[in-house]
Amino acid sequence: MSDITHRTLKTNGIHLHIAEAGKGPLVLLLHGFPESWYSWRHQLQALADAGYHAVAPDVRGYGRSDKPQAIEAYSMKTLLADYIGLLDALGEETAVVVGHDWGAPMAWNSAALYPERYRAVVGMSVPYLGRSPMPPTQVFKSTFGETWFYVLYFQEPGVAEAEFEADIPRTMRTMLTGIPGFDPTTNAVQTKKKGDKFLTGLDTPSTLPAWLSEDDLAYFVKEFESSGFRGGLNRYRNMDRDWKELPELATVKIEQPALFITGEKDPVRGFGPTDAMKALVPNLKDMLVIPDAGHWIQQERPAEVNAALLAFLKELPA
Repeated sequence: MSDITHRTLKTNGIHLHIAEAGKGPLVLLLHGFPESWYSWRHQLQALADAGYHAVAPDVRGYGRSDKPQAIEAYSMKTLLADYIGLLDALGEETAVVVGHDWGAPMAWNSAALYPERYRAVVGMSVPYLGRSPMPPTQVFKSTFGETWFYVLYFQEPGVAEAEFEADIPRTMRTMLTGIPGFDPTTNAVQTKKKGDKFLTGLDTPSTLPAWLSEDDLAYFVKEFESSGFRGGLNRYRNMDRDWKELPELATVKIEQPALFITGEKDPVRGFGPTDAMKALVPNLKDMLVIPDAGHWIQQERPAEVNAALLAFLKELPA
């Protein structure tokens, strides 16, 4: 079994902490919210053992990476530049990019906008949707109306930070072991009133699911006790800025080989339609839905995810 090692590299004017394992073709693993490199702990070793150089950064704002304060420092355009700089710092011309949750749009957009640097792409949970017809917050307001929706709750700087940082162990246990707060179809969300918070009305389970140990949870808690939540939440606050800064996403297709993986019970499936991907990603090899799995797919079902990922990588042109 390959060891996971750690170092910090300079890219795009900041420092990113990376966890890495193995030698061979580069596979870049991008995490989402609220996560860290640790979300890829099962994939790092599996990829390394299969002959790949697996690299999982703490995305800017998380863990041991730099955490600029400015909201605009977390625009999609800026984040994508972080990863191009990371490839350069690693001395690699190309990579396969893999992303989960917010990491999935980062991966899809990296492949769309930098096709010369990314030879294939894997998205988990969030499908590739190109560019919405109007700024995303307008889409959400139109779609959800008076129904409470977490992305809109996250827009006001400082509000969600104060809630989540008041009791980080409770926040992380609640988010990682049920995520009804992310699911607008649940009764817990639909009964929220204007002014309610993310955790309002949500149960915090005393028992963790089999895929998440108390030690795993403690690692995430420690990371956010150090970093806070501002950097991760700032990603949501750039969605309209991204829409303005990247108009080319309205027409560009992802031509590289691609794979999409999601869980059958992932709430993103309720508001992230996958049908459009067939036209936008013409070389999409598969849309894999793992039965009974939820949102944290690569942690919940590492055996199935690793098998699908390695089969996809094996079929790529040398």
